[in-house]
Amino acid sequence: MSLLFRRPTLTRLLLLKNIKQNQRSTICSKPPKEKIGPVQSTFALCVFAVTLLAPAGWIMHHIPEYRRQGQNTST
Repeated sequence: MSLLFRRPTLTRLLLLKNIKQNQRSTICSKPPKEKIGPVQSTFALCVFAVTLLAPAGWIMHHIPEYRRQGQNTST
């Protein structure tokens, strides 16, 4: 019989159950110590949007220059 389809032994099942119980005990369900206000949330969202959109805007702004450089090198 293949080792892959062997039934797990009782000790292995107990070990897995013990591991699952230990993992659950590390979860913290307390409320946060400091509440984040709307100003901080808005600032964080703006910074996140700028960090994503600024490089894309830079590339799109310079597309005509990239095209001209590509045409000059290919001829």
